[in-house]
Amino acid sequence: MRVRNSLKSAKIRDKNCRVVRRRGRVYVINKKNPRMKVRQG
Repeated sequence: MRVRNSLKSAKIRDKNCRVVRRRGRVYVINKKNPRMKVRQG
């Protein structure tokens, strides 16, 4: 899991990425490729 300032770059790398908001944090998760996990905040 990486922490980034901008999630846009992480989101466009793969079409399976989803942006999810949980507990005030923004996550990019990918079920097909779990290495794409990113967190913001």
